[in-house]
Amino acid sequence: MSDTSGPDSQADVTGAELRQFIERVERLEEEKKEVSEQIKEVFAEIKGRGFDVKAIRQILRERKQDPNDIAEQEAIIDMYKSAIGM
Repeated sequence: MSDTSGPDSQADVTGAELRQFIERVERLEEEKKEVSEQIKEVFAEIKGRGFDVKAIRQILRERKQDPNDIAEQEAIIDMYKSAIGM
């Protein structure tokens, strides 16, 4: 009679679970690559329409931030500019 709860059975289960995790990460990495390519295409379209890509990227960064953090950062920049005579 075969015992399915022995160490070999546990290794099989652990190996199968590990393989599932690895395959999930591989699928997600592929999806991430596809999304990254789509984003590049959008930026190429933005540039082709005459928009400033650098400014768009800055806007995107700021939209991710808390408005209070943006205001604080702008105040510091203004203070530094003033200190150097800008």
